[in-house]
Amino acid sequence: MSEVLLGLGLVLLAYLAGSLSPSVILGRALKGIDLREHGSGNPGTTNAFRVLGTWLGLLVFAADLLKGFLPVLLARYVAGPWVTVLVAMAAILGHNWSLFLRGRGGKGVATGAGVVLAMMPLTLVLLLAVFFAVFAATRFVSLASITATALFPVLAVAFDQPQAYLAFSMAGSALVIAAHHANIRRLLRGEERRAVLPGRIRRGHRRGQAHPEESRPPGQPRGSAPGMAADRPLNHGEGKSQ
Repeated sequence: MSEVLLGLGLVLLAYLAGSLSPSVILGRALKGIDLREHGSGNPGTTNAFRVLGTWLGLLVFAADLLKGFLPVLLARYVAGPWVTVLVAMAAILGHNWSLFLRGRGGKGVATGAGVVLAMMPLTLVLLLAVFFAVFAATRFVSLASITATALFPVLAVAFDQPQAYLAFSMAGSALVIAAHHANIRRLLRGEERRAVLPGRIRRGHRRGQAHPEESRPPGQPRGSAPGMAADRPLNHGEGKSQ
């Protein structure tokens, strides 16, 4: 009975930790804005970079990663592999469907990375290499995330992980990819927005705003004349993305 209560307590702790939203907390505390009302409206790491800027975006990423890493690391030391897997799933579920955001949340990529770091650190290194390779080639954060996530079960099998971890690699990957359903539709339609790296932000463009190039329709050249779609700033609610 004590082991069951321990497992339930760890799962609940992981879900509550995952439900905390660093992007919303930091946005309100340091910028005076609610991230859910800006950019894509998603309280995840990608929108934090877009709206809050690079340094706060990095802080949000680190906090989201720790939400997955710390509960799973604790579970690994005090419980068995199946409890660890349940804790990992609870952390991602809390991030994606936060108790404190009335069921809203991010897409589980940063928190999932923290989970994998605690369970299979070498696998995470390879997944990050895939992520950055795809992102460098395409500048689609969503495509890079989906590709790396889809590769996760393959690497888990290749590294002969325990059965519980194999089950998590499949269930966790399905959860994260399902959270990207809108991004997948936009990618197929050629409407997904590309990320603009900090060094490419044009002088005079206010930090934290979506760069005009992010909203450039497919096929429209850069540097279009003012008044055209590529130069029109995004209104809140437009260009919903990750």
